[in-house]
Amino acid sequence: MNAAASRYGTAVTRVAASTAPPSSQRRDRGTLRCYTGRLLTSLIIAIDGPSGAGKGTLARRLAEALGYRHIDTGAMYRAVAWKAHQIGLPLDAESELAELAERADLRQEGGRITIDDADVTRAIRTPEMDHSAARVARLPAVRAILVERQRALGDGGGVVMEGRDIGTVVFPGADVKLFLDASAEERARRRAHDDAHSGGQQGSVDRLKTDMAARDQSDSTRKVAPLQMADDAIYVDTTGVDADEVFARVLALVTEKATGEL
Repeated sequence: MNAAASRYGTAVTRVAASTAPPSSQRRDRGTLRCYTGRLLTSLIIAIDGPSGAGKGTLARRLAEALGYRHIDTGAMYRAVAWKAHQIGLPLDAESELAELAERADLRQEGGRITIDDADVTRAIRTPEMDHSAARVARLPAVRAILVERQRALGDGGGVVMEGRDIGTVVFPGADVKLFLDASAEERARRRAHDDAHSGGQQGSVDRLKTDMAARDQSDSTRKVAPLQMADDAIYVDTTGVDADEVFARVLALVTEKATGEL
């Protein structure tokens, strides 16, 4: 086990380098026809990991390639936190926040995230919402409600779901479990160049590194559904690896799983 993976308390199975399927692949009725000529089934693909590891980029690309639905579970906690701010609800009011999480109309469609018809796609991607979502995510009653909703969204398969507890809590029986990670420096550098998460303060890598370390500590030590790597997850270190290569490797892995070769 390497030092990075050991933080998450399980052994490491690394994703092996592989060749991306040929460009002649085509989608057919919501699935991807792979080079073996067989169709991918409706899998549940779980992608976990800390912020800045590349979960969102990979999940969106996989979902598009496979014709699957992409669910960003972190956005659900962010949306609830945003709504709480809007109505003046304290972030430590657990029962009231759980009620809000249960009754809210939460949707993720076409890359847009809405709560009660309000488009919060950009509003929830700010440093303030980073901190607020972490606080909301530590509340057991809120997690119970949102996990139930997440299971309902993905139960039929054909989904790529990203978060911090998908492979361990939401879908422990997922067909493919991935745990994305990267060095602290790499993750901070990525966020420093992401206006939505850095607040436009480009170059503040040290500050972001400190903030992300605090979030990691919060996520990995919370009593309910802490950030951990599932025992049967495949560890993917994205440090120094561009998004295209990560996508190619993981798509080949998913294809092997779907065709019974993994």
